[in-house]
Amino acid sequence: MQFTVNPAHVTDATVAVPGDKSVSHRALMLGSIAVGTTNIRGFLAGEDCLSTLAAMRAMGVRIERSGETDVIVHGVGLHGLGEPEGSLDMGNSGTGMRLMAGLLSGQAFATQLIGDASLSSRPMRRIIDPLQQMGAVIDSEDGRPPLRIRGANALQPIDYELPVASAQVKSAILLAGLYANGTTSVSEPAITRDHTERMLTSMGISVARQGERVAVTGGHELSACDIRVPGDLSSAAFVILGTLLSDKAAVLIENVGVNPTRTGVIDILQAMGADISLENPRLLGQEPVADIRVRSSDLRGGPVDPRLVSLAIDEFPVLFVAAAAAGGKTSFTGIAELRVKESDRIASMATGLRAMGIQVDESPDGAVVHGGKFHGATVDSFGDHRIAMSLAVAASVASEPVTVRDVDAVNTSFPGFCELMRTLGMSVMATQDDSN
Repeated sequence: MQFTVNPAHVTDATVAVPGDKSVSHRALMLGSIAVGTTNIRGFLAGEDCLSTLAAMRAMGVRIERSGETDVIVHGVGLHGLGEPEGSLDMGNSGTGMRLMAGLLSGQAFATQLIGDASLSSRPMRRIIDPLQQMGAVIDSEDGRPPLRIRGANALQPIDYELPVASAQVKSAILLAGLYANGTTSVSEPAITRDHTERMLTSMGISVARQGERVAVTGGHELSACDIRVPGDLSSAAFVILGTLLSDKAAVLIENVGVNPTRTGVIDILQAMGADISLENPRLLGQEPVADIRVRSSDLRGGPVDPRLVSLAIDEFPVLFVAAAAAGGKTSFTGIAELRVKESDRIASMATGLRAMGIQVDESPDGAVVHGGKFHGATVDSFGDHRIAMSLAVAASVASEPVTVRDVDAVNTSFPGFCELMRTLGMSVMATQDDSN
């Protein structure tokens, strides 16, 4: 599929975005190994999370869907998972595969994790090494999927220092730590999203944090609880971007997760002059939530604080577009991690923005984006959902229509993207890709 986008500005609106992908993955996994029934409301029914749901079912967990976003998980306890009949297909989901590897490392059976072509090219050595130190046996294709995991009944605890800040690696180790004889700790060089720690706490697991170190002690059963999934800030970022670039629009996005380990995108945009405010702050379980009010703004470029990188790691495609629309030039550094996402996101965004008339200077761990005007073009998403949506929003303020190719992956994280954008006044249509 492709997006055909005609220039059109956002109008005043009140909207809601789909549930948080990171929280939805964890709710399924932790609910499955808890004792009792976990009721999940606001579940993200995107392809990534549905892959995790199918994997848990394949290991014997009874999971019911009482509605599109309502899921009931009948937990089997810490040691209740069973060996699946075949490989577990995680689709396009790096989060799903890395967290599942941690979970499977503590099981008394062997299985294989597979994924699509994109996921099969992504590096997994960063989880393989610590999990093997704990006693799991993991075979791979030179550090890439498929992963063949032979778990251990009793893993050994480790004190692990992350070489690169990564919530996925941290979470994989903590999940394995639930099955270890003793206390497992992870030290991170920069703060990363802490959804795993918050959900473990909700389910009765003591999580100790001291500075950059977080630790869990194995052998304790999780207690099921009700989980309300907030709207995904990564998805809300596209609505925020479209509003900021538009002319005299004000949009309220309701019920969005504003976990402080995730709000770097807001901090960066506000530093660029964005009119963004949080209203009605509250908690959904352990997760902070607010309504986000956004108004059209004149953005200005400048250096982006590298200390905010780990707090906005998924939103840099959005930030590249904001920089392209800003006055002056914006410099990004310390974002080399973007080169090993669903695509090389630095190169993908640079290629797309250049095709639309924007000057982008790449470096190994960053880029300088020069503000300018978007032109009509045909651009490629490189099969990356966040690239596709970011370029589509940029296209809404281009001088001529824009075609964004290879956008099927958008359904992994933001089902209904086109429909929601049209409620804001944008002209985004999904059509058959005429390049095929």
